[in-house]
Amino acid sequence: MAEAGADQSHGHHMDPATEYSSSKLGMWLFLGTEILLFGGLFAAYAIFHARYPEMFFEQHLELNRTMGAINTCVLIFSSLTMAMGVSAIKWGKQKTAATFILITIVCGIIFGVVKYFEYSAKFEHHIYPDTSIFFSLYFLMTGLHMIHVFIGLALLAVIFVLTLKGKFNAKYNTPIELGGLYWHLVDLIWIYLFPLLYLVG
Repeated sequence: MAEAGADQSHGHHMDPATEYSSSKLGMWLFLGTEILLFGGLFAAYAIFHARYPEMFFEQHLELNRTMGAINTCVLIFSSLTMAMGVSAIKWGKQKTAATFILITIVCGIIFGVVKYFEYSAKFEHHIYPDTSIFFSLYFLMTGLHMIHVFIGLALLAVIFVLTLKGKFNAKYNTPIELGGLYWHLVDLIWIYLFPLLYLVG
């Protein structure tokens, strides 16, 4: 009975290759739904921009391009450090991977702090989500993106701790790679948001 139970229990576990393929497919499907979500918002922005071009141009000048540019640089750099972290763990360099993941987390926190000050400046000037269509879309898209940043930071924090504990190595590093894919999505969305909101108007 014990052997049968052990065999049955073992049967519930996939081999590493299958687990990796399934996990990566699942993550890509999830990322696809996220892209569709933001794609719908981008389409809404384009429609309203076409209807009210003067208003969008005038109100996009209220945005702080410097802060937006800083956050763009921060996220691009964080995407690089995340990629380096994934590469490091594939070579079995756990401490190096943990260091790059930590740098990525710090970059995400910096992004959030800059965005906090940017939002605070808007509220001080009595600019709120219901001020206009432009700012409704601005707060909706950047706010939704910020939620994704927070989720990403939580995931990376868990991955960072597990990496320090030696849970990942050259043979098993799927969670780190999936975390990297998610963080690259966060970066990619902002790369679209920055010119759309801050530059094009």
